[in-house]
Amino acid sequence: MNLKPETLKQIDEVITHYPVKRSATLPLLHLVQEDAGWISPAAIEWIAAKLELQPINVYEVVTFYPMFRQKPIGRRHIKVCRTLSCALVGGYKVCEQFEQEFGCHRGEISADGEVTIEFVECLASCGTGPVVMIDDDLHEKVDAAKVKALSAQIRTEAKKK
Repeated sequence: MNLKPETLKQIDEVITHYPVKRSATLPLLHLVQEDAGWISPAAIEWIAAKLELQPINVYEVVTFYPMFRQKPIGRRHIKVCRTLSCALVGGYKVCEQFEQEFGCHRGEISADGEVTIEFVECLASCGTGPVVMIDDDLHEKVDAAKVKALSAQIRTEAKKK
């Protein structure tokens, strides 16, 4: 596992909050995914060893919760709300437009490695749908023009790196 020193420090600190180490499984999975971008088989084994569990005990948690990714994603993560209020005002169309912009389907990584697009459940902005979250930034009332502008912004920022 190749985690940042600050993540390792957080992990050690989080474990101290639980009288039973197993109870720290969820927080550790969140910290590892935040740092690494996904939960690899090696991460599952590492967390299991850290918490004195069998790897299957950690794997059960990873496969139960849909927020844990078991494969890498693009450098930018586009999450389109598919809950009813966003769906009714065009959330599905917005998702299709992002797929066309980046030439990939939901759950895939674009050919340039820049984005992964996926549907997610409620992003808690039901009155301003369709809602899209790009990494940690929320975008409200996303329409075709906004999809084009956001996509162009992602491409511009990618060129700077």
